Amino acid sequence: MEQIDRMTKRKVENCAIDKSVASAYKNNLPGFTGEYSQLMVYDWLAGIPLPPNQPTFNIIEIKFKGGRKDFYINPENISLKNTDIVVVEAMGGHDTGHVSLTGELVRLKLEKHHIHTGEVIKKIYRKATALDIKKWETAKGLELETMFKARILAKALGIKMKISDVDYQGDQTKATFYYTAENRVDFRELIQQMAEFFKIRIVMRQISMLEEASRLGGIGTCGREICYSAWLTDFRSGPAFYGRKNDKQWSEFKCCLWQVPQNYKPTLKNTDLNTIETLKGIASLQKKDAVKRIMWFSYPNEKHWIPVRFSRVNEIKTLIKEGMILKDLMEEAAVLDKPIKSKVMDLVNVAGQDNLKRLGDKRNIKRKKLNK
Repeated sequence: MEQIDRMTKRKVENCAIDKSVASAYKNNLPGFTGEYSQLMVYDWLAGIPLPPNQPTFNIIEIKFKGGRKDFYINPENISLKNTDIVVVEAMGGHDTGHVSLTGELVRLKLEKHHIHTGEVIKKIYRKATALDIKKWETAKGLELETMFKARILAKALGIKMKISDVDYQGDQTKATFYYTAENRVDFRELIQQMAEFFKIRIVMRQISMLEEASRLGGIGTCGREICYSAWLTDFRSGPAFYGRKNDKQWSEFKCCLWQVPQNYKPTLKNTDLNTIETLKGIASLQKKDAVKRIMWFSYPNEKHWIPVRFSRVNEIKTLIKEGMILKDLMEEAAVLDKPIKSKVMDLVNVAGQDNLKRLGDKRNIKRKKLNK
């Protein structure tokens, strides 16, 4: 009887966990499997068995809200697979996340990020129970209300910052506030007020505009999802905003500009030379190729254009200011990797090369064969 009661109790607990997991998936909680992320990894080694004498790698990659990932030791060798919800060690308590990668790919990822296995010290406690998932759902449900209240407190104190997201720890004892600001911000008084109001430990973390776009998403000026929330995973340094007068997302935020080899806007300002005077004549600017960093000039009454690199144009500009004159701009022409060969189309006289009676001859041959 005791064994039957234990089996019944275990079935009830598993059923409750399944319902909690289904509820979390249905509500599309941040950090759960329902959320699409550009940081998702396909485990292509999942179906390949390990050699008999090789143990399973005991470090697991866990994913949290907003694409945040970390590595944890699995000391008890709990059987885990992707999307399993687990309870892990955190500072001053525990946190809840889901498994994003297991096995030998984790070992390769540690080598990629130059992390030694001995440096991973945080542990996985257990698979999440129904009570853990319920507490996790409650914590995630408080994030939106907490963010709006924190914005009101920051505005009342006159602090120029934008709180864009809040991430509660799974045990509801700590919350991380992500914010953006143009200048340095003194938020000591704000932290004191928020700690008194929310009764939790507060962590303030400043992020860039690109990281904010990655966390929140949105539609860019191209009409598609912002690249940093869809597929880009690296935040390149440098100015991605040209001016701050208008709305940043709709008119200034141009993430696609980083796909060209270099940001060419400053270079175009420096190469504003429209004509070059030489002993042969005055060469006029015809075209600028910002990607290949080449300017094309031509002399009057000449059909071919002369390619000159941006760097050489700036040097020629300095020489002109010093009073020097070039002999011929053709001597400064850049050597292109793949020269373009122009195809010359011309008419060809084919008179007398074909016989107009060829069709009639074939018909006469067929008629003779039929008459026979």
